[in-house]
Amino acid sequence: MSYDALAQLPARQTELLAHAPVGRLATADATGVPHVIPVCYAVMDGAIYSVLDQKPKRASLTRLRRVRNILANPRVSLVVDRYEENWERLWYILISGHAELLEEGAERPAAIQVLREKYAQYRPMNIDPNPVIKITPSHVVSWGFQP
Repeated sequence: MSYDALAQLPARQTELLAHAPVGRLATADATGVPHVIPVCYAVMDGAIYSVLDQKPKRASLTRLRRVRNILANPRVSLVVDRYEENWERLWYILISGHAELLEEGAERPAAIQVLREKYAQYRPMNIDPNPVIKITPSHVVSWGFQP
């Protein structure tokens, strides 16, 4: 039986997580050197997914620092937040967990589908053969705005 850490979020924060346009993925290499980048993501069945897409990159998809870090050290964090001048509307969700690279299997096409549903930019892209990062949350902290 698996534990669904995202199920512990209040309903409003679950909605904010599902609809926020970007998160910041923190990975670390085997020695603990951190690396943080913005990522597009989608939520499906208690996990977070992010595809390695065709936006311009300096390295091949499997040589990206986030991929090398995940392969060396699968512990990751993802923060999704919103800043506003009205500090009563600030919020963040911090998800910590285990990441893995999906390069095949039935789960990867389903993840790509939910990413395409969330991001119109992915619909014309040929991302079907691309690796997908899957984050299985183990701990979630949320704070802030809940109307």
